Amino acid sequence: MIIPKKIPLANIPTPVELVKFKGKNFFMKRDDLTGMELSGNKVRKLEYLIYQAKKERADLVFTDGGDQSNHARATVIAAAKAGIKTRLFLWGKDKPNADGNLFLDKVFGAEITFLSRSEYSRVNDIMFEERARLSKLGKKVYVIPAGGSTTLGIWGYVSFMSELSSQINLSKFTGITLAAGSGGTAAGLLIGALLQKSRIKIFAVNVLYSAEEIRRKILHLAEGCILDYKLPCKLNESSLEIIDGYSAEGYKNISDDKISLIKQFAVSSGILLDPAYTGKAFKAYYDNFLSKSKGMKNLFLHTGGLYGVFGKKEKYLGA
Repeated sequence: MIIPKKIPLANIPTPVELVKFKGKNFFMKRDDLTGMELSGNKVRKLEYLIYQAKKERADLVFTDGGDQSNHARATVIAAAKAGIKTRLFLWGKDKPNADGNLFLDKVFGAEITFLSRSEYSRVNDIMFEERARLSKLGKKVYVIPAGGSTTLGIWGYVSFMSELSSQINLSKFTGITLAAGSGGTAAGLLIGALLQKSRIKIFAVNVLYSAEEIRRKILHLAEGCILDYKLPCKLNESSLEIIDGYSAEGYKNISDDKISLIKQFAVSSGILLDPAYTGKAFKAYYDNFLSKSKGMKNLFLHTGGLYGVFGKKEKYLGA
């Protein structure tokens, strides 16, 4: 078994809170509290990825995402802490009055290349072609795919399960529900549960790809990690369930019914959920578990995304 090294970036352990909403109790793991600028689930992955970038003496880090990408913003800040510059390849358009994550990308000095939706479909090719060009000029570039979802990056959530098991009795829970974009967090949880010898099920709420594609991505990442790091476990595909249909409006949009639930929850709990990930995941969690009084058996993982709220101010204030 090989355990990769990391640099400390996250404020961990994050708390597990007992929350009450609409007369129902449930447990929430507050991974939105991993930090201020470096908030959310992406930080745990970046602890491993930025360590590797430093080890390889990278001059630049490349990564990609939407124009309100939490991962892109976290990468810029994490790389800055390590003394490395970042170039982002973002799906969207530049805005003179940038807000949310894009505002922070600019404040922390990221170089940004904006791509159309069709261009973004080949973003990995674009990044690696640019890396090859810079390599000829003597520059070392470390490329991090969207969401930090690599077999190294997902160690952030392999190790997370050890942290969680020290806070709660995993045997008393049947599931963990979370949002799934690039799939790395869910993949790490699957492996972490196996290493903890837990039978807990991972319910991944799909927000970006087709249900079949995100399932394939999660399982391939988990299987790749087990092989790359010679982990003493065997993947059980039945431990993963994809909850689909909660992002029909599209990754960059959010429906009024979800906004309404997010605002009700904010007023009730003092906890704010974002429009791309946790807000959609919480609607799925509410429909499938909490409203059916299953919250005490199924933990909700809040993966952050606060700054994305500011890119949807009109929706939050208008609903």
